[in-house]
Amino acid sequence: MMKRVLAWFRSWSMATKHSLFLFAGTLVLFGSVAWNNLHDAEQLFRKQVLSDAQVIIDRTNLYLNAYLDNVQNILLLLSTRAELLEEGHEEEAVTVLRQYAENNSTLYKTLYLVRPDGKVLSNTQVYYDIIGNPNLDRLYNQAKNNFGVMISEPYQSPLSGKTVAFIFPIRTKTDAQLKGMAVIEIDLIRLTTMLSQLMNSRNQTFTIITNKNHVVNTYDTSWPLFYYDLLPYDTSVFPPELNPDFVEKAGDLPVGITELAGAKGKLVAVKSGMNKLGWYFIAFIEDRYFYQNIISLYNNYKAAALVWVLILFVSSYMMSRYVTYPVRMLVAKMDRVRDMEVLPSISVRREDEIGRLAKSYNAMMERIHMLLTETKEMEQRKKQYELKMLQSQIAPHFLYNTLACISSLAKQHKTDAVRETIRSLVGLLSFSFDKSSEFVTLEEELEGLRMYAHIQTVRYGDKFTFHLNIAPETLPCQILKLTLQPLLENAIFHGLAPQKVQGTIRLRTALRRGRLIIYLRDDGVGMNSEQLQSVFSERRKAPSKHRFTGIGIMNVHERIRLHFGSEYGLRIASLPGTGTLIRIELPAYVSKD
Repeated sequence: MMKRVLAWFRSWSMATKHSLFLFAGTLVLFGSVAWNNLHDAEQLFRKQVLSDAQVIIDRTNLYLNAYLDNVQNILLLLSTRAELLEEGHEEEAVTVLRQYAENNSTLYKTLYLVRPDGKVLSNTQVYYDIIGNPNLDRLYNQAKNNFGVMISEPYQSPLSGKTVAFIFPIRTKTDAQLKGMAVIEIDLIRLTTMLSQLMNSRNQTFTIITNKNHVVNTYDTSWPLFYYDLLPYDTSVFPPELNPDFVEKAGDLPVGITELAGAKGKLVAVKSGMNKLGWYFIAFIEDRYFYQNIISLYNNYKAAALVWVLILFVSSYMMSRYVTYPVRMLVAKMDRVRDMEVLPSISVRREDEIGRLAKSYNAMMERIHMLLTETKEMEQRKKQYELKMLQSQIAPHFLYNTLACISSLAKQHKTDAVRETIRSLVGLLSFSFDKSSEFVTLEEELEGLRMYAHIQTVRYGDKFTFHLNIAPETLPCQILKLTLQPLLENAIFHGLAPQKVQGTIRLRTALRRGRLIIYLRDDGVGMNSEQLQSVFSERRKAPSKHRFTGIGIMNVHERIRLHFGSEYGLRIASLPGTGTLIRIELPAYVSKD
């Protein structure tokens, strides 16, 4: 049976097989993409809801922190009124407490001032005298050993219902003796109601627990019952309370996003870090809520998939019959391309998209070949440019002036000066004409620089002095030949020659973090911003006839960047009447030869 099926399958045409494979492969691909998209949509929705919940929690913590700050301010204000605890001020104390309570009725339920003799003053003094509050003794004992604001665990108060107390011991300024305490019992129902407006819905709710796993928020009877269906409440008591085991598990949850079993199924819990009150705010979101919101997306995908399958079946078969053969032939010829120097062209006999594709392929191969040729030519031109920069001819005017100086010295019978000047000129010319390498050591470059400086000193007399401060460890470093000579030449002719007084040129070297740093400074006429800008455009100008070579400052800068990268090169600072400072930065490379 299997052999018959295989034989029947082999008898199909290439177009039929291709259409079947195209259909099946595309169908699987579409199904995978659709499934991944739905899964990603669910995850994005989950991430967005959790992100929104985290934002709300963070804002809630800010609100609770502000709540604490407000309470602390009231307690501090009460501590400044220590006279209210003295005998004879009971009526004034009750009035002050009532004013504070009325001004902050949305936050506080009951305010107390407790004296050491057991006397209690409250904003609801009449109710306190009738009902009392047995928790105050315990709170007073806790306040004896403290000096700052204390926050109690939740408890049941006769006057405030379920509440949390903020306690502040009031002491004398001189000997810190306890004069009494101020107590504020907050309105947890109002606090819960305000927070419920942000978090409570059919699919999400919240709870607030202390670091001792006591629930802070209370049951609000004004809200619909379904707001409390997500969490396991004990309805045998009134008001209903959260199951202690659930509270313990919630308290042990790590800060962040986790999962926890609820009353109706799995919940996603988003737990905040501890705020200033020492409380944790935990948001609970029903896990299936994330799936309910993409059901409509599932339905849309089903309808689109049905239509798409029909279209895919017809189009894949038609496409296979018309496209399979010419595409395979085109790909076969393209696969035979191996050598970019010999690019075989594809014969074009069609005028449709396949024909245009073949023409585009031929044109692309020609462009690639042209680009490769141009790239090679550019590399050759780059090397030639570098050689020409190093082989710049010596300016005839420089030789003329130098020989004229030597002739003048000879007429004056200054034999030693003539000998030394000729030695410097010969050494400088030998150094410049040496084409064995475009790199020399810094020591060799400085020797050529000294010879050039000597020739210029003979020519200009005492017009300038040249000082070197060379770090010994920099001497073996490799440097491009004729890097420093154009800079010294520029300092002499443009910095010092125009002024009438003697100038000074200083050159200093240093090694810093694997880099060779060279400073060349003159105290000449300096440059303004426009002149400084023109220095970097000198490459486009004809070289001066007074130069030793045709290499200018911009040429030096470009050569350095071309060889070592854009992070190296020259930096120039100059002020009119002060002078010019050039900083040359190069890699500290020492030849191993």
